[in-house]
Amino acid sequence: MVLDKLGDKFKEILNKVARSIFVDDKLIDELMREIQRALLQGDVNVKLVSELTKSIKERALKEKTKLDKRTHLVNIVYEELVKFLGDEKSELEIAEKKPFKVMMVGVYGSGKTTTISKLANYYKKRGYKIATLGLDVHRPAAIDQIEQLCSRIKVDCFTNRKEKNPVKIYNEFKDKYSKYDILIIDTAGRDSLDKELVKEIKELNQEIKPDEKILVISADIGQAAQELAEGFHRNCEVTSVIISKLDGTARAGGALTGTAATGAKIKFIGTGEKVDDLETFNPKGFVSRLLGMGDLESLLEKAKDVIDEEKAGDMKDRMMSGEFDLNDLYEQMKAMKKMGPLNKIMEMIPGFSGMKLPKEALQVQEGKLEKWKYIIDSCTKSERNDPELIDGERAERIAKGSGTSVSEVRELIKQYRMAKKMMKMMKGKDPEKMLKKGRIPFKLK
Repeated sequence: MVLDKLGDKFKEILNKVARSIFVDDKLIDELMREIQRALLQGDVNVKLVSELTKSIKERALKEKTKLDKRTHLVNIVYEELVKFLGDEKSELEIAEKKPFKVMMVGVYGSGKTTTISKLANYYKKRGYKIATLGLDVHRPAAIDQIEQLCSRIKVDCFTNRKEKNPVKIYNEFKDKYSKYDILIIDTAGRDSLDKELVKEIKELNQEIKPDEKILVISADIGQAAQELAEGFHRNCEVTSVIISKLDGTARAGGALTGTAATGAKIKFIGTGEKVDDLETFNPKGFVSRLLGMGDLESLLEKAKDVIDEEKAGDMKDRMMSGEFDLNDLYEQMKAMKKMGPLNKIMEMIPGFSGMKLPKEALQVQEGKLEKWKYIIDSCTKSERNDPELIDGERAERIAKGSGTSVSEVRELIKQYRMAKKMMKMMKGKDPEKMLKKGRIPFKLK
C-alpha cells in the first residue's frame, strides 16, 4: 500500500481514540505527540507538523458538536490532513489548442521518463492524440528509454540521437506538432539543480512556452523536496507536480508537503512500476485510504479504464449488495486483475482497507483465474448460483471435469466465502456518503 507505515501509525492513533472512554485534554495532548512523531518519521517538515497539530488541537478543544466526541476528533484529524495535503483535487486543464505542450522537469532518479509514458498512456486512454519529445541529450540511455516506453503504449516519439542541442531538436519537428492534442516533452536531469541544468531549462522554457510545466519528484527524496521544488519554480515557474515512487517508500511526507512552497498542486501520484500505475491525486481520497477508510472514487476511476461506465457502476452495486454467485466472483476478480494488484484495489474499498487480511487471500497468481474459469464452467447452474451445494462428492466431479484438483476447487469456494463475508459487512451502506463526511465505515478495534 501507499505509505504503509505512516498509514498503520495513523490507524493506531484512531484506534486509540475509538477505545478511549473519555476525550479529554490528556488524550488530545497524547494524540498530538503521536501524530507529530508519525509525521516527522515520514520526513514532513517540523514547522508544518507543528502548524498541523496546533490546528487539530485548537479545533478539538474549542469546537462544539452534536457528534460523539470520539467521532468528532476523528473527523477533525481527517479534515486537517486533507487541508494539509492541498484540500481539493486539482486536475490538468487541457486547453483546446494543438498541441497542448507539457514540459516535464526533474533531477536524475526522479522517474521522470517513466512518468512521461504513464502520463501519455493516461491521456491516450481518454481519447487524446499524444506525442512525446525526447530532449534529454545528456543521459546516455534517455533516448532509448523514452523510445521503448512509447513504443509499448503505441505513442509517437520524436528524438534525434546525433543532435546535442535540445532547442534545435525541438525546432526540428515543429511542423509536426499540430497533428497532436498533447505534446509531452522530456528534458534533461542532473544529480542536482546545477547551473548547467538551470541554463538549459530556462532556454527551453523560453523557446517552447509550455502550457504546463510539471515537476516530477521522487517520494523518497525527503525534506530536500522543498529546496528542489523552489529551485525549479524559480527558473521555470512550475505549474504542477507529480510524486513518483509512492509505492516503495514509507517516508514520503517531505515530497507530499515540500512542494507546497511553489504554490503548484500535486496532480498525479505514481503508485507502481507499470504504465497504468498513475493516479490523479485527490487529497480526500488519499487521506481516506491512509486512515483505512477506503477511496471509492479512485477505485471507480481505475474500473473505468478497463470496463465501460455502466459496468463500473454495476460492479460497485454488486460489491456493495453482499449477494453474488460464482460467476459474479469470477467477473469481479477478472476486472480487478486488469486494474492492478488486488491488495492495492482492496485498500480502496471502504470497509475492506482497514481489515488485516492475509496476503495470500489477496494474491491471485497468473493462471489461477483461468483455472477458476474451468472450475466454474464444470459446475451445474445450481452450483454456480449456490456454491454451498458443493460437497466432497461434487468437488471431486468438478475437479475431474475441469482438469484441476479437489484442493483447487475448495480454494475457489474458500475465496468465494471470504469475499461474500466481506461484502455482507458493507451491505446497505453508502460508501460515497461516508467518504464525503470523512466517516470510518467500519468499527475500529
